[in-house]
Amino acid sequence: MTSPLPDGRASASADATSRASGLVEFARETFAVADAELRKLLRDPTEVFTRAVQPILWLLVFGQVFTRVHAIPTGAMTYLDFMTPGVLAQSVLFTAIFYGIAVIWERDLGIVHKMLVSPAHRSALVLGKAVSAGVRAVAQAAILYAVALALGVRLRLAPPAVAGVLAAILLGSAIFSTMSLIVACVVKTRERFMGIGQVLTMPLFFASNAIYPIDVMPDWLKVVAHVNPLTYLVDVLRALMVEGGHSAFGLGLDVGVQAGTLALLVAAASRLYPTIVR
Repeated sequence: MTSPLPDGRASASADATSRASGLVEFARETFAVADAELRKLLRDPTEVFTRAVQPILWLLVFGQVFTRVHAIPTGAMTYLDFMTPGVLAQSVLFTAIFYGIAVIWERDLGIVHKMLVSPAHRSALVLGKAVSAGVRAVAQAAILYAVALALGVRLRLAPPAVAGVLAAILLGSAIFSTMSLIVACVVKTRERFMGIGQVLTMPLFFASNAIYPIDVMPDWLKVVAHVNPLTYLVDVLRALMVEGGHSAFGLGLDVGVQAGTLALLVAAASRLYPTIVR
């Protein structure tokens, strides 16, 4: 016969089992929310293609013109190669930042009320929506990759590079969709949300390194760019997506800043999410 574990070891073992069970349950709840959101996309896949029109136009028009002008210093890279990761980041931003309006629709239809009375963790509800927004962005990225290849952009197609790009897209989309959910919880109406969404997208995009290097910015804009999460998303994409690209800050810092930002936003959104029904 085996001797029973001492009380301390038995308690620690029970705590570890409880934590593991809690993590599994949290993952299951997150997946359930993401699955429900993605089913909406499968019923109306045209949304992916319509939202891909704007970034494609940036590549076809803006990128082609400025590649010929040579007005922006990009080192050994062509301007089209330089801006392609920025356009992909823009697509992630523009898709995710308006995700909160769907939450307001769900509130009006009574769906949010049903989710809030479920036993699911509030953070799982928030993170599940963030994951689904990331999958939408990945679908758009596939379209953008095809267009970029057709335009002669020197993309890195090695599996590790592509996997890193997909992971960065998921993380970036989760950040901006969670930010969008926070805005929806604060303003609570579609009209106000659309106005604030428009106000947020342009400053985030232009105060980043998406279409020009940080070095050419005035000093005050450099400060803004360094606290802009989109800057770090672009930096990761530029290092992994195109030949000759590199990270200005280091991939570790890029990922760390984004992960920390996401953790703070999920914590804030989890507290605010129940207030949207009041």
